This record gives sequence, structure tokens and C-alpha cells, in this order.
Amino acid sequence: MLITSIGQGLLWAPLVIGVFLTFRILDIPDLTTEGSFPLGAAVTVSAMLSGQSAVVASLLGFLAGCVAGWVTGILDTKLHMPSLLAGILTMTGLYSINMHVMGKSNVPLLTQKVLTNYLPATWSSDLQTIVVGLVVTGVVIALLIWLFKTRLGLSLMATGDNPAMSAANGIYTDRMVILGYMVSNGCIALSGALIAQSNGYADIGMGIGTIVIGLASVLVGEIFLHGRQMWVRLSGMVVGAIIYRFLLTVAMGLGFPVDDLKILSAIILVVVICLPILRTKVKTRQQLKRYLKQIGADEHESTTSSLKRQASPEGLLSRDGK
Repeated sequence: MLITSIGQGLLWAPLVIGVFLTFRILDIPDLTTEGSFPLGAAVTVSAMLSGQSAVVASLLGFLAGCVAGWVTGILDTKLHMPSLLAGILTMTGLYSINMHVMGKSNVPLLTQKVLTNYLPATWSSDLQTIVVGLVVTGVVIALLIWLFKTRLGLSLMATGDNPAMSAANGIYTDRMVILGYMVSNGCIALSGALIAQSNGYADIGMGIGTIVIGLASVLVGEIFLHGRQMWVRLSGMVVGAIIYRFLLTVAMGLGFPVDDLKILSAIILVVVICLPILRTKVKTRQQLKRYLKQIGADEHESTTSSLKRQASPEGLLSRDGK
């Protein structure tokens, strides 16, 4: 169960990283996720069926996701649409595009060679999935760490932190937002390409609920592994994806039907949102109790008696009170 969760979590990790880029770096809730995820799967499977290798097809899926992010970025920055509306419009349009790319709602892979087939056949399927997930996710994290060390990546982070100040310092914030959309949805589409090869098919409805999966995994990862350095934050996204898949696997092992996985995803998201709030409240109460204990009862009584003397007529009319 744990090994399977690790393998599946690594395949979903690029999606979580993509959601992290828009949600945490740019501070934008991007709903393009639910359209770019199946887009990556549709482009990859269609390319493989037309004779392309799994590596080339996966790269084409990544590029297709970048194009989808570019469209959302243009709607957001150039047409000045709200980010939520821009994502919804792109997601809606991608439904028809995915249907045109696949030709039908579900396209299976037949005898095509997927990424795991490049590994030794003696290895178990779980081990093959883990190795492919580690390689792809490791490359994504390494490239992003390199990006955020460059001037371009620093400008991207500055735009997310303070767009007005970034623009005042000569950063083209619109370009940075578009770049963030493109990289984010490219990673999401790449995850769709990996999942499609793992499942053996691409389906028009495989993107439903992916934004909830991504957000829940981001929040779970930040709870278990948090820090200021970018490699720590990105590694936390991988940990969050693995833990999230493990929770779903445990739920299925307890007898929950597959149809209830979406509502379980929503419940997990609610729980991980509420946990930090409750933890903050508990810490505040504990700090208040410690502070009251440090003050002590004697000091509290002396302060109360002093206030009573000042409020009494004698205290107000005495010479010392003048």
C-alpha cells in the first residue's frame, strides 16, 4: 500500500508543484488546472498513437500545457479579466480542444511503449513507477531551483510578493505572471501525461477535481515539511502528494467506493485548511495562560488595589493625587 502510494504520489507531484507555483508564488487561484491536466494526457496519448516515443510525447504534453497557461495569462494580464474567470474560461475551452485532440471521450494505449517500459522488465511495476516518478519529478525540481536562482526567477517571485513594488523597480509584471501560468500548467500537463501512461488511457473527465487534489497536497506538504528555501518547499510538495495518495489508498482499503474519492478529497482539503487555524488558536491560548502565570497573583492583586485607590474619593482629593 505504501509503495503504491509513493509511486502514484510521484506521478502526481508535478501537478502539485504546478499548483504551488500559482497558488503560493503568484498568489493566484488558477482553475486552468482542470483543463490542462487532461490536455497533457490527450496530447501525449495521441502523439504516442501516431508513432512518437513516450519521451517526445510527454514533452509535447508539457508544451501543450504551457500554451494553455499562456492563454490564461493573456486573459488575466492583457484583457484584465479576474484570474478566477480567466482560468474558468480556459478550462471550459480546453474541454472542446481535448475532444478534438483525442477524437472521442476515451482513448486507450494499445501496444505503445510507455516510460516504464524503458526500465528492466524484471522490476516490479511499483518499482518502475517510482523510478520514473523520481526521475521526472527530480528533473522538474532541479530546473525550478535553477530558475528561481536566476534574475528571471527572482523577478517572478518578486511579482508574486508585491506586484506594485516590482513594477516600480522596472519588472514587467505582466510577463512574469504569464510565465508563471505557463510553467505551472506545463508541469500540470506533464503530470497528466504521466498518469495517462500509468493508467493506459486518456479520458476527457480525468481532470475533474484535480484543483482540489493539488491544493490539498500543497497544504499537506506545507504542514509536514516547511521552510524558506525553495528546494525545501518543492520537496514538501512531493511529500504532500505522496501523503495525499496514501490517505486515499487507506480510505479505499477501508471500503470506501471509488465514487466517493472526490468528496474524500474535499474533506481532506477542509481538514488541512482548518488544522493550521486550530493550531494557531491553541498556541495563542497557551501563550496567554503562560503570560498570566508569569504575571503572578500578587502583582495582579496589587494592580487591582492601586486602581481602587485611584478611583476612591480620598485618592482623587489627596495631595499625592494632584
